[in-house]
Amino acid sequence: MLMYDELNVTYITLAGFTAYILIICSNSTIVCLIWIHKNLHEPMYIFIAALLLNSVLFSTAIYPKLLIDFLSEKQIISQPACHCQCFMYYTFLMSEFFLLSAMSYDRYVSICKPLQYPNIMTKTTVSILMVLAWIVPACQMSVPVLSNMNKKLCKFNLKGLFCNSALNNLYCVISKASMVYGVLALINCALLPLIFILFTYIKIFIIAYHSSIAVRKKGCTDLFTTHTGFIQYYIFHNLRFCSG
Repeated sequence: MLMYDELNVTYITLAGFTAYILIICSNSTIVCLIWIHKNLHEPMYIFIAALLLNSVLFSTAIYPKLLIDFLSEKQIISQPACHCQCFMYYTFLMSEFFLLSAMSYDRYVSICKPLQYPNIMTKTTVSILMVLAWIVPACQMSVPVLSNMNKKLCKFNLKGLFCNSALNNLYCVISKASMVYGVLALINCALLPLIFILFTYIKIFIIAYHSSIAVRKKGCTDLFTTHTGFIQYYIFHNLRFCSG
């Protein structure tokens, strides 16, 4: 039985390590290709590269500590380190929604307003959208993390593979204000971007349906190209959790 448990831990560790390496190598390769080839320096490909880079950062915030825990007899993490991991986990997770929103907006302008596209999706606009995609979630997550840094712990056993919202259950006093803030942050950084994504793609399909065959073809081609990168990202995104 002991040998079986050791083999099981070894298998999980190797699977997790393999998944992490695949994420790093595949995503980094695509990002480098987009960076090297100047003909790919377009908003659509830049947002895909940003999404893949975000996936690398997200995985790096979770996988190394997770693999160390699997190889250790005791799974221990300090309170500051746990807060840091929780901050990075939710920041990069929320950034995914903002980057997907930026990507959908880019496709909306490209297909629905093609003549205005060069004037709207400038380098400055793309840079602002990318910065906001990381800054807004980071600012929102810094508030609860900083407010909880000095809170007293009454429990020391975290139920979970890594530090997340379950950390709140360890505090002696659970603040209602923190819970309300968490719900508002979830609405602002996940629900609203998701609604915006659905709205833009519905508009795209409606306009493409009522347009000429050439516009339909362009819309389908652009959406296929965008979602090819997204599907690749989505596969590895789920692979890292399945292996974990």
